[in-house]
Amino acid sequence: MKKKKIKKIEVTESSGNVFADLGFKNPKEMMAKANLAILISDTIKKRNLTQKKAAEIMGIDQPKVSTILRGRLSGFTIERLMRFLMALGMDIIIEARPHSQRKHPAHIQVLLQGPTRSRRVTA
Repeated sequence: MKKKKIKKIEVTESSGNVFADLGFKNPKEMMAKANLAILISDTIKKRNLTQKKAAEIMGIDQPKVSTILRGRLSGFTIERLMRFLMALGMDIIIEARPHSQRKHPAHIQVLLQGPTRSRRVTA
């Protein structure tokens, strides 16, 4: 039996924001949008809506719903995604508080308390 040499694999710990880890511009905004899109998706699934029905409720056309569900969010603002959530019957709660960690910059945090999940995600 031959012995194989196993190369050591270099591992880099995530910052918690995949967009920052990959070097995207505006990673905090991208993460917040992604989390809002997850809530939209979860809400649509929980309510057993078709994309067409969800589009009617959200006041957009079905291809835009598909775009959101596929994570193609560059054409959507955070505010617009929040309006879609409200149209789907979700409350949006915005809380501002003093930033407590001087080492790290202030951040946006989306608390995912949708129909199927409950967790905090920092953007």
